[in-house]
Amino acid sequence: MSTHVIDELDIGFGWIEAARMQRTSHALRADGRVWIVDPIDGDGVDERIRSLGEPTGVIQLLDRHNRDCAKFASRFGVPLYVVPAALPEAPFELLPVVRNRWWREIALWWPERRVLACADALGTTPFHRAGGEGVGVHPFLRLLPPRSLRGLPVEHLLVGHGEGLHGEGTAAAVDDALRLARRRIPRWVAGVPGIVRRGG
Repeated sequence: MSTHVIDELDIGFGWIEAARMQRTSHALRADGRVWIVDPIDGDGVDERIRSLGEPTGVIQLLDRHNRDCAKFASRFGVPLYVVPAALPEAPFELLPVVRNRWWREIALWWPERRVLACADALGTTPFHRAGGEGVGVHPFLRLLPPRSLRGLPVEHLLVGHGEGLHGEGTAAAVDDALRLARRRIPRWVAGVPGIVRRGG
């Protein structure tokens, strides 16, 4: 699959597909261990992950984000954690995002490094964003945006669709997207024809 590297940080990196859905995956290094988040296959990805350190586990943040999670876990010989309640010996907090019959999602929050990783709840693709938003709430969550993601001092936002946001202003962009998600529904609807023309 054609992918390229994004979100390059001293604690990891991401890779994104060229297709219109812009599915994005990440590898994060903590204490010499590498955690692989919602992975998709891509040329050179395995080697890049191994260069970070010893793979420890694959984390699937969303129940329907099967992607290539099981394949990565098998290849690296590590456990697969599907929407886990906790992770062994990891510095991450797992925040509940949605939990119902049709949708189970958590977010990964790394307080020490101010990294927030989301699967679908937040995204930077045109499908997620309303108007000029830098990041947007998933359309199906705009009526009731997840409260667990509010008020975090986020410096690096990693998303499952699109490129991440980094640096000063990231926390404000996330809070703004969550706070105004419902109010901006008409603006999102007005942008649908453009999303359809662009193909997502």
